[in-house]
Amino acid sequence: MTAERVKHIEPSKTVELTARIAELKRQGEKVIGLNVGEPDFVTPPHICAAANQALKEGFTKYTPVMGILPLREAICRKLERENHVCYTPDQITIGAGAKQCIYAALMAVCNPGEEIIIPYPCWVSYTEMVKMAGGTPVLVPCREDFSLDAEAIRNAVTDKTRGILINTPNNPTGAVYSGEALKELGQLAVQKDFYILADEVYEAMVYDGAEHVSIASLSESEEWKDHIILINSFSKTYAMTGWRLGYLAASLEVIGAVNKLQSQMVSSIHSLSQKAGIAALNGSQDSVADMVAEYEKRRRYVYSRLESMEGVNCRLGEGAFYLLPDIRAYYGASYGEWEIKDDIVMAEYLLQEAHIAVVPGSAFYAPGHLRITYAASQAELKQAMDQMEEALEKLHRKS
Repeated sequence: MTAERVKHIEPSKTVELTARIAELKRQGEKVIGLNVGEPDFVTPPHICAAANQALKEGFTKYTPVMGILPLREAICRKLERENHVCYTPDQITIGAGAKQCIYAALMAVCNPGEEIIIPYPCWVSYTEMVKMAGGTPVLVPCREDFSLDAEAIRNAVTDKTRGILINTPNNPTGAVYSGEALKELGQLAVQKDFYILADEVYEAMVYDGAEHVSIASLSESEEWKDHIILINSFSKTYAMTGWRLGYLAASLEVIGAVNKLQSQMVSSIHSLSQKAGIAALNGSQDSVADMVAEYEKRRRYVYSRLESMEGVNCRLGEGAFYLLPDIRAYYGASYGEWEIKDDIVMAEYLLQEAHIAVVPGSAFYAPGHLRITYAASQAELKQAMDQMEEALEKLHRKS
């Protein structure tokens, strides 16, 4: 017998698919995974060396709930240097990745029955984390080009609105929200008195001259800034997904509430990861630039291949490492026993017939699309695109 709250939570589609792929591989199937947003690069050596040194020095005990001071100081310097926003170390809390930080923030500010607005398409976990916190997710569509629709957001605000959860650069669309749209959103948050939870984990991955603007840097007053909760992590920028290290920057009131929760949930964050995080922020950023340059090459390649496939339409996002091709032209198409009724069937068809794993857009509230990550090697991407094209050519579309 399980709790009622669990019955209303959907399991993560991306995590489920990862487990399924692992099982197929154990059975000897060769599957190219374009489903997980995980850099294929290794963690830079100087970061690993810092963790190794900490291990040699016996830095393996509990740390303060909010994280060690040198890491929080390094985060403050990073935020001022790169994001042009000032926080003090006591306004920073360390978490076990951005995912846990978002959930802790929602638990800290959202009362049961209150509403959290989520622009969509959106990451699969947002709606479920809001539900887990006792809140009600309110989905608001983005514009056709995946930019924020300020008017739609304004119209969605009610007296129950407690916050809005945004992600820029965006997963799954690759959209980078403009400073103008973010400023309008910040002004609305102050006017209507709700929080903005800003997930900025893909901030380093921007292309074609696009600029990531941290919404906190647009603050027009301390009150303005106090309505913002910044969430970030080391996972994407430094290829540190397995280190489980993220952070949250907010007002002292919010941080105090998060720390209270953290003290009961996790006690403290992995000690060696925190030392590694200091090295990541204080050390050379050349590996980040190299990684982003490689992503740009892969982005262009995968986009060109998708656009050349008959019946596939794709927008070239400005950030993150995802593309979201529209495959609705294949609805009703068939091959053998397959009939493509929706994006879920298409994803299954590609897994079985092309041996590539992609995520149905429906998981991100983008039905009719597929989310494809280009955080894979160039060789894997080429093979995957060849196999996808071949599988699509087998489908007989209705005229």
